[in-house]
Amino acid sequence: MNLIRNEADIDVGLARLVEIDPLLAPVIAVAGPVPLRLHEPGFEGLAYIIVSQMISKTAANAIWARMVDKGAHSAIGYLACSPELVATFGLSRAKASTLEGVARSIINGDLDLDSLSELSAAEAIRTLTALKGIGRWTAEVYLMFCLGERDVFPAGDVALRAAVGHALGHALGHEVRPSIAELESIASRWKPYRSVAARLFWAYYARCMGRNAIPIN
Repeated sequence: MNLIRNEADIDVGLARLVEIDPLLAPVIAVAGPVPLRLHEPGFEGLAYIIVSQMISKTAANAIWARMVDKGAHSAIGYLACSPELVATFGLSRAKASTLEGVARSIINGDLDLDSLSELSAAEAIRTLTALKGIGRWTAEVYLMFCLGERDVFPAGDVALRAAVGHALGHALGHEVRPSIAELESIASRWKPYRSVAARLFWAYYARCMGRNAIPIN
């Protein structure tokens, strides 16, 4: 994988993106700081992404705090929790099942999250999405924010579709937010810095559209 490790890598990526696509220059100018937001890889990082999907940050952080308080933020700790205790966390049934499956795969040796960084992004995504309950968005966000993969763009993310449509819609001929397929095509021009572009448009969404939609704290 090509990795993002620090803020300097973000700055380099933004500079290269402007060279690749001058349409991004005004987006960068108004988006403000583009956060790094890197987290330790492993069960804890993946579990938080699963917990936070499709709910507000406030709700996700409340659930996560309850899990951490009971030691359920590690694979071993999660499996040690009784179903009755897990039910107090506030997880949906699907998310609780997904977390249990991920934890069991790690403990059984079927999933080695540490080794994903040795794979290509496509291979790592295939490995993660082979797990029940793990979709492409979850896998892509894990690669971005836990492994630091430089060239991933979660085109299925609603906030990214809205931000790209809002910022570039007129220039690209989209009156509304682009479809997933359209956004994948648009984002292809930002290779090999699509993860930097995704961070940029999340920052734009938060600053210019009044919403905080970065998928992981």
